[in-house]
Amino acid sequence: MKLGVYTAILHDRPLPQALDVIKSLGLEAAEINSGGFLPPVHIPIDDILSSQSARDDYLGIFADKGISLAGLNANGNPLHPNPAIGKPQADSLRRTIRAAGALGQTRVVTMSGLPGGDPASSVPNWIVNAWNSGALDVLEYQWNEVAVPFWREIDQLAADNGVKVAIEMHPQNLVFSPPTMLELIERTGAENIGAEMDPSHLFWQGMDPVAAVKHLGPVVFHAAAKDVRINRNANIYGVLDNRFRRLGVDEERTSLGGHEYANEWPKDSAWDFVALGRGHDTAFWTDFLHALHDVDPEMAVNIEHEDVSLGAIEGLEVAAGVLREAAASVRQ
Repeated sequence: MKLGVYTAILHDRPLPQALDVIKSLGLEAAEINSGGFLPPVHIPIDDILSSQSARDDYLGIFADKGISLAGLNANGNPLHPNPAIGKPQADSLRRTIRAAGALGQTRVVTMSGLPGGDPASSVPNWIVNAWNSGALDVLEYQWNEVAVPFWREIDQLAADNGVKVAIEMHPQNLVFSPPTMLELIERTGAENIGAEMDPSHLFWQGMDPVAAVKHLGPVVFHAAAKDVRINRNANIYGVLDNRFRRLGVDEERTSLGGHEYANEWPKDSAWDFVALGRGHDTAFWTDFLHALHDVDPEMAVNIEHEDVSLGAIEGLEVAAGVLREAAASVRQ
């Protein structure tokens, strides 16, 4: 298996220095953000698409550092009904697929996206529990009128470029669970679209990531190593806790495209993203890697660090220690 880091957490330093960090962690691979919600800090997309020498130079950086390039990541909402957000993020995914093909990469990570509830909508509409017929009407519009045509196009583009697109099953997207992942494949007939298995979002929804890997089997193309801790506050607030605070224009905030920004996390949260081992022990991560290995012994598994209680390097060190220990059992 290829164990590495998704380098968005290291955007504060140039790519060669980010790769040095990965090497120091005893890991061997890097997944590079190539657009979507975040700017492509560690990859010159325009140059990659237009110049063979630029591609050779870029791959040479990885070769010099002894680190493998293990995937491009263009997480965003390509189905957003606001064209100021949806169109550039869809275009970013298309460019990423072409860049991956040009670099000889076979994995692109993204999200399925989420449309509005009808053709007049300007904001996405996530149907969480379709107990009423109106909710099913919304879902049929979202799937048939928006998602299916787009993802059929992406499936063909991926095929043309020798790429597999791995969708992170993320809430506030049409695909947020194994059943919805399979629904996308069934509705589109896709052969080049599958899952990026990120346990964190499955954990807080109450799913078992190991069971999910076994359920999806060969549909799992790629994986993230990211943990979640469920807090006692979940007993009162539930996991669909909506107590977020809008950040002001004078506060540091992350753009999600257009005029949308990430909100401040609840201080007494129901659950939190944490470094590996702080939510689920090494035994879980060993089982998780075993399940992935059974699907594909060459599976790439990249740490995604979002534990706000730890700095970037400290959090990566904690996560890498757990991941290396888990992998040692798999490799025996």
